[in-house]
Amino acid sequence: QVQLVESGGGLVQTGGSLRLSCAASGRTFSNYIMGWFRQAPGKEREFVTSISRIGVSTYSADSVKGRFSISRDNAKNTVYLEMNSLKLEDTAVYYCAAGRLSGKYDYWGQGTQVTVSS
Repeated sequence: QVQLVESGGGLVQTGGSLRLSCAASGRTFSNYIMGWFRQAPGKEREFVTSISRIGVSTYSADSVKGRFSISRDNAKNTVYLEMNSLKLEDTAVYYCAAGRLSGKYDYWGQGTQVTVSS
C-alpha cells in the first residue's frame, strides 16, 4: 500500500502560481511512476502530467505544457506540481497518483482544491 497526501492547493488569481506537493508513505517511493490528475466540476478526471521513477522523464498534457512542471524528490518521498500562468480553466481538484506501470495508477490521494479567479 502507498498512502498519498496532497497539499498546497488554494485560491489564486489568473496568471498566478501555485505549488502542489504530494507526500507518499508506505512502499518504496522510487519504485513508482507518479502522476498528477485533475477533475473540474461536472467533468471527468483528466491526466495532467507524470514523472518517471527517478525523475528523468516527464510527460504532460498539451493544456499545461509550458505552464506546469512536475518534479520529485525521492529522498523526501514527495512529488511536486509547479503551476504557473494559471487560467480559469485550471480550476479543479488535483490528485496525485502512483503506479508501477506507465499509465496504470494504483494509488490515489484525496485531492486538493485549486481555484483560479479573475
